[in-house]
Amino acid sequence: MTDGRDRQILTLLQRDCRISNAELAEAVGMSASALWRRVRALEDTGVIDRYGAIVNPEAIGLNFEAIVHVHLTRHAPEKIIEFIRAVETSDAVQECYATTGQADYHLRVLTSDLAAYNHFLEEFLFRLPAVSSAQTNVVLRTIKRDRPVTA
Repeated sequence: MTDGRDRQILTLLQRDCRISNAELAEAVGMSASALWRRVRALEDTGVIDRYGAIVNPEAIGLNFEAIVHVHLTRHAPEKIIEFIRAVETSDAVQECYATTGQADYHLRVLTSDLAAYNHFLEEFLFRLPAVSSAQTNVVLRTIKRDRPVTA
């Protein structure tokens, strides 16, 4: 479990993972060596999963975003594994969630435009044997994304 100082470290790292160890130590009121040990412990215990950059999709030509609600025809374990593996390899699928409710899976998909999205549906998603149907909700505007996780 993390304490208040760990949460402060995590918040700052999520805002800017390129912050220097010295700047982070000063911001949380610790010595640089003590902070380094604390961050290392957060990494070793899996609290910090990874570091990365947040890319603006539109800046790289990904102008079409959709949430896709996928219904499976077959719930045989081998078909589910095949579906999951395919989704994991698709560059268009940014996120995939297995949930309760009407749909079996929910995907967040990014493509360059509507034609590329249609290609994704026809040449990828609907070719997966386990997929029965999919309902698309086009994202009109993003309100909140990539917010720091707080405890």
